[in-house]
Amino acid sequence: MKRVKVNDPLALHNMGMKSFNAGDYATATEYFEKAAELGNIESHFAISVAYDKGQGVETNIKKAIYHAEQAAIGGHPNARHSLGMWEEGNGNIDAVKHFIIAANLGYDDSLQKLKEYYTLGVFSKEDFAAALRAHQAAVDATRSPQRDAAAAANVAHG
Repeated sequence: MKRVKVNDPLALHNMGMKSFNAGDYATATEYFEKAAELGNIESHFAISVAYDKGQGVETNIKKAIYHAEQAAIGGHPNARHSLGMWEEGNGNIDAVKHFIIAANLGYDDSLQKLKEYYTLGVFSKEDFAAALRAHQAAVDATRSPQRDAAAAANVAHG
C-alpha cells in the first residue's frame, strides 16, 4: 500500500490486477489508468481490454485501440497482436504488419496468423521464413534454465 501511495506504476498495476481478480473492474480500471499515465504498458493493455469488453467502463473501441497502441509502442506483443486482429476484422491487409511485429517479439498467436496468411497466399514464403526465424530468436532470447525448470514443473503438475 505504501508504494501505491507514492504512485509507483508497478504497485498501481498490481493493485489493479488484485481488484480485477476480485471482480471489481471499475476500481481495477482506476488503478490501471493511474499506472498507464505513469507509463506502465501492462496497464495500457489492461485498459484496452476493459474498453473492448466493457469491464468497469463503457465499451469504447476508439479508447481500446488507443491504449492498445500505447502498449504496442512500448513493446507489448499481445497489444500488437490485438491491433492486428482489429485491423483484420476491418478487412485491412495492414493487419499483417502488426502480426509480423508481434511474432518478432515471440508472440505465438501472431506467428499462427502469419501461417494462415502464408497458406492463403497473402504472405510470401520468404517473409514467412524471416518471421519464423525472428520469432524463434525472440523465444530463444527469453530461455533460461530456471524457466525451463518451471515449465517442466508445470507440465508435471498438470
